[in-house]
Amino acid sequence: MKNLILRANDALYNACIWISGLSLTAIALIIPWGIFARYVLGTGSRWPEPVAVLLVTVFTFLGAAAAYRANAHMAVAIFTARLGASFSKGCGVLIQLLMGIVALFMLIWGINLCMATWGQFNSALPGLRTGMAYLPIPVGAAVTLAFVIERMLLGEQHERPIMQLDAPAAEGVE
Repeated sequence: MKNLILRANDALYNACIWISGLSLTAIALIIPWGIFARYVLGTGSRWPEPVAVLLVTVFTFLGAAAAYRANAHMAVAIFTARLGASFSKGCGVLIQLLMGIVALFMLIWGINLCMATWGQFNSALPGLRTGMAYLPIPVGAAVTLAFVIERMLLGEQHERPIMQLDAPAAEGVE
């Protein structure tokens, strides 16, 4: 069961990394096009800015979930590093519970936001429902919640080869 959870979360982590990276790459291509179209061609395109905002949302929420699993998020460990081992462990459990609560809050209210705005359309992108633009919020929250549950059940996974840039690809799960 442990290997199944780890492999599923490895695949989820990989998807988050790739989608976030591709989103950032697309942003880096779309914004210069908008500038070129406006100042060189003299006709501003309507779509670059809303697409870039959507991609920033995708990058933010999926990238944050991946960063959480890789333990690459911003953390202030100065306080917990000075505590005793038992109190430090208790703080770690409290932090994971709070992360789970925040992810659950974002999941529930993100779904509500998507449902409330599903009937609206973006004026710059008429084919895009506003609710679809908010979809990265509950999706990122669900992925973060999966990673929080993994950390609570199986411990931190940031030392695994999949999260190390210089480690060779692993064949199996440890």
